[in-house]
Amino acid sequence: MIKSFLTVGGYTLLSRVTGFIRDIIMAAVLGAGPVADAFFVAFRLPNHFRAIFAEGAFNAAFVPAYAKVREQGGAERAARFADQIFTILLASQIVLLALALLFTPQAIELLAPGFRDEPMRYALAVDLTRITFPYLLLITLVTLYGGILNALQRFAAAAAAPILLNFSLIVALLLAIYFPTPGHAAAWGVAISGVLQALLVGGDAFRQGLLARLTRPRWGVDVKQFFRALAPATVGSAGVQLALFADTIIASFLPAGAISALYYADRLNQLPIGVIGIAIGTVVLPEMSRRLAAGDDAGAAHAQNRAFEFTLLLAMPCLAAFIAIPDLIMRALFVRGAFTTADAAAAGATLAAYSVGLLPFLLIRSAVATFFARGDTATPVKASLTAAAVNIGFKVLLMGPLAQVGLALATAIGAWINLLLVVWLAHRADHARVDGRLRQSALKFAVVGAVMTAMLWLCAAPLEQFFHGWRGSALLTLAVLGLLCAMLYAATILALFGRAWFAGFRGARK
Repeated sequence: MIKSFLTVGGYTLLSRVTGFIRDIIMAAVLGAGPVADAFFVAFRLPNHFRAIFAEGAFNAAFVPAYAKVREQGGAERAARFADQIFTILLASQIVLLALALLFTPQAIELLAPGFRDEPMRYALAVDLTRITFPYLLLITLVTLYGGILNALQRFAAAAAAPILLNFSLIVALLLAIYFPTPGHAAAWGVAISGVLQALLVGGDAFRQGLLARLTRPRWGVDVKQFFRALAPATVGSAGVQLALFADTIIASFLPAGAISALYYADRLNQLPIGVIGIAIGTVVLPEMSRRLAAGDDAGAAHAQNRAFEFTLLLAMPCLAAFIAIPDLIMRALFVRGAFTTADAAAAGATLAAYSVGLLPFLLIRSAVATFFARGDTATPVKASLTAAAVNIGFKVLLMGPLAQVGLALATAIGAWINLLLVVWLAHRADHARVDGRLRQSALKFAVVGAVMTAMLWLCAAPLEQFFHGWRGSALLTLAVLGLLCAMLYAATILALFGRAWFAGFRGARK
């Protein structure tokens, strides 16, 4: 499992690094004004649907279903099942795309009603959305082929695909002078990246003889079971996305730049979520599905416990940095070109609010795997919808006094509610077995996190004063703090855990 995580995590890390380069260029070219707000709304709309119908609900239902069909019925039956799902999925996405292109103005009014009072932002958002929305159809196919490959322990192509989005956007932004606005350049970069990602992941599936084909839809037993799992998973994903919709809707009424501050803060917040939380969750789901299909309940529980531990091991440095030095991080990475120090301060405060929910953001994918691996996509919906309701309620309460920072804080509160409810429901159903090693590790990680946060908070100001007046002083300060943090973390982990603790990740549970 660790080898698979390193594959997914490695490519995801490369994706996030190239994503930061993309965001640095985007901040310099787009800034945080009306054009940036219009593009982020246009980019968010297909991403909301992707998260609901593709990566979120589809993966949760398809990967365990495909693994079970292949385990019990063989490769030929699994191929027929994949063909059926591919045909239905493609037809539904074509219908959705047609509706979206036809009713784009109404969709923008729903997603960003505050834009109606600013004709330029509104018209630009409509134009850019019509360019970006076909990305959804292409990325849905990427998700299907990625799910097939992941179920067979082939993670590389699907994990590498987002890198193409970053490269496509970088090239488009560097050529922005040839487009009507920089927003148009970014929108076309998104659309072109969908084609490139589909070719990459579809090409890998073709080489493995796994490329799904159009066929006559048949409502067989396997397809029925898949849709029984997909329906509640879609409702659950929709609950999460509803809260994100609320972010965009509310932020559209705030002063220009609020949506951009949320975007840049979320991009930093998504770094550990993607590299750690989603990568580990991507690996542990097929691992638990395979073990449970073979009747190895103890092995599945062991895999989940080690996934939690590995998540905490990698999460602590990010959590400490986001709590202690969010403003410095934003200034070091993004202040250049059209992105100002004031923009960085707004985004930094928003990042600090997001950090309150970083741990549940990271742990939730591994937590819900115990349900998804058993084909139960309905139970996590209860937690997801409850958390979404709490999240939206706090957004309404906090938007007035805290603006976009209140929206981020409400998201963090919702994440904690979601995780705690999932854990409680898992224990009640006897699906979760927390072993003694995980309990001890969690306490030690809490100590490590507190030590690192204190070190960063105490050292940041003196180092900034030392580098004051130097070119790139904020980046130099961040680099030195990162080096000190890495050394302190390694020393503290070895002192509290010892080398023998790491052997538990290498050993296979029989």
